[in-house]
Amino acid sequence: MRSIWKGAISFGLVTIPVGLYSATENRTPKFKMLRETDGSPIKYKRVAEADGEEVTWDEIVKGFEVEKGKYVIFSDEDLDAATARGGSKLVDVIQFVGASEIDPIYYNKSYFLGPEKTGVKAYHILLDALKSGERVGICKVALREKEYLSTLRAMDGVLVLETMFWPDEIREPAFDELAETPEIRDEEVAMAKMIIDNLTVEFDPSAWTDSSRNAIEELARKKVEGEEIVAPDAPEPTKVVDLLEALKASVEATKEKRAAS
Repeated sequence: MRSIWKGAISFGLVTIPVGLYSATENRTPKFKMLRETDGSPIKYKRVAEADGEEVTWDEIVKGFEVEKGKYVIFSDEDLDAATARGGSKLVDVIQFVGASEIDPIYYNKSYFLGPEKTGVKAYHILLDALKSGERVGICKVALREKEYLSTLRAMDGVLVLETMFWPDEIREPAFDELAETPEIRDEEVAMAKMIIDNLTVEFDPSAWTDSSRNAIEELARKKVEGEEIVAPDAPEPTKVVDLLEALKASVEATKEKRAAS
C-alpha cells in the first residue's frame, strides 16, 4: 500500500510518526461516455463562462464565492495556512469519548494509519490501550485543503482514522409526514420486535457481495462473448392490505428462515 499522507499522531506529549492509507475503495462499475455511431470516447473541456474559451490547468485558480458572481482568490499557501494548523501534519488527539456516543451519521471516510519505523513501539502502546473498543479518540486533522473532525480507534491490529462531518453539516430531518404520530397498537410493535429478533444474527462481512456489480461484470462478459442477453423478470412488489396481517405473516416467515439457517 502507498501512503497518501505522512504526518504524526499527537497523543499527550507523545508523537507517533505515521502514514495515512485509504482503507476503502469504490468498486462500483465505471461507465465511459461514448459516441453512439463509432464508440469514440467523449472528452470534456474546461471552458470559461465569460467567452467559452478553453482554459488550461496552469491558468486555473481557486475562487471562494462571497456574493453571487463575486469571488476572492485563494492560493495554495492561503489554504495551507487556513487548514493545516500552522503547516503541521498532525492527527491531534484532543480527547476521548465512548464509541457508542457518536451516531454513525457523523462518519465520512475511513483510513488506516500505519507506523513509521521510528514510531512502532509508541504505535503499539496506543493500539493496545485502545483495543477495548469502548473509547475512541476525538482528533483534528487537515487533509486535502480541509480540516476534519475525526475519530481514532483500534481495529484488527491497526489504528483507524475516520473523518467525520462537522455538526453543522448534518441536515435536520424535517418531514411533514412525521408531524403527527399514528395510533400504534402494542401488538403491532411486539410483532415488529419479533421479526427483528428472528432476523438477528452475528454480522459476517464475507456473507455479503455486491450483486449489481457482479451482474454488470457478468453481462459485460456475455456481451464480449456474443451471448444473447435475456433480462430476468423483476418481482412484483407485494401489496400490503392489512398491516397487522402482514406483520403476522412476516413473523412466521422469519421464524421459518431462522429455523432453517
